[in-house]
Amino acid sequence: MRVKRLAPEETWRRRFGHIVEFERILVDEGTTLVKLYLQISKDEQRQRLQARLAESDKRWKFDVGDLDDRALWHDYIAAYEEALTLTSTEHAPWHVVPADRKWYRNLVVSSILIQTLEEMDPRYPPEPDLEGVVVE
Repeated sequence: MRVKRLAPEETWRRRFGHIVEFERILVDEGTTLVKLYLQISKDEQRQRLQARLAESDKRWKFDVGDLDDRALWHDYIAAYEEALTLTSTEHAPWHVVPADRKWYRNLVVSSILIQTLEEMDPRYPPEPDLEGVVVE
């Protein structure tokens, strides 16, 4: 919205506060949030776009509009940085994950999710008292 001017600045700026408030409500009600920003470099993006053109089985992923968006790379980066800064809070922090190498991205994401699940310590609910229950 910001980069392509799809909404006035006052609208998208106000939404940062809405996001923080909404996430606070979710966390207060017991939801665990894991926010991951997969960050690729401009060079890696170029290589991936080029691969979509070069490999016939990947052409379906290519959109000419991607080239227009790529021309706005620095504007998008500035918008992402501001959004991440303004919506990363103690109760719902962002994890910025380097994603140029998929194996490394997967390792980092898996580690974050494993740590989160370990902290949550999920358990099966207690078994109901089934004494005398017969299924007919």
